[in-house]
Amino acid sequence: MSDTSTTPPIKLRATPEEEDFAHKYTEEGQGGIGRRLLDNYFKAVAELVAISNVSGTKGAKAVEIGCGEGFSTQRVAGLLPVNVTLEASEYVAHMIPKALANNPGMTITEESVYELQHADNTYDMVFLLEVLEHLDFPDKGLAELLRVTKPGGYIVLGVPREYLWCGLNLARGKYIKRLGNTPGHLNHWSTRGIKKYVEKHFGPVEIVRTPLPWTLLLARKQA
Repeated sequence: MSDTSTTPPIKLRATPEEEDFAHKYTEEGQGGIGRRLLDNYFKAVAELVAISNVSGTKGAKAVEIGCGEGFSTQRVAGLLPVNVTLEASEYVAHMIPKALANNPGMTITEESVYELQHADNTYDMVFLLEVLEHLDFPDKGLAELLRVTKPGGYIVLGVPREYLWCGLNLARGKYIKRLGNTPGHLNHWSTRGIKKYVEKHFGPVEIVRTPLPWTLLLARKQA
């Protein structure tokens, strides 16, 4: 007798359709302190890009995965060398028109970080900024990033340092009942922890930057 039973789908904890991914670059970037923190964040991103020497690669291609409404994409586009063509992608469909409006003329794809719609070894640089902490399966996300990155190419990855992040949330009266934990943050890493995690699932971490309250790192896919 044949087995007609089916395995029930895995229920994900992540609910990106219900989350507000714009606030980290809008609400949290307001006021002198917020703007200074974000400026320091993207200054560190710019440093990692410069260290990668992607400026020396003719016709280089980059992509930001999980671009949300495209505010971070604007900042990334402004710091990349002129030889680099930037694309972006987002899982939540209703955010894509906003991302396109914020980045006219850019190619922005609807896709899941678990199933990227790109061939192997496509990009010289991949940006994953404030995404990994939201994933049920961050290892699978990094595996897809590894697949689409060219040998010798890089990822620029950023995550919150959660103990600082939660403390800052509490200081501004946010998420008190959750002890400062931002809704949707499923994974918590220290700087040391995320470095070890990325080295296990992607490749060697070459540079780490710690603009308050984040960790940013540059990791290279082995040739």
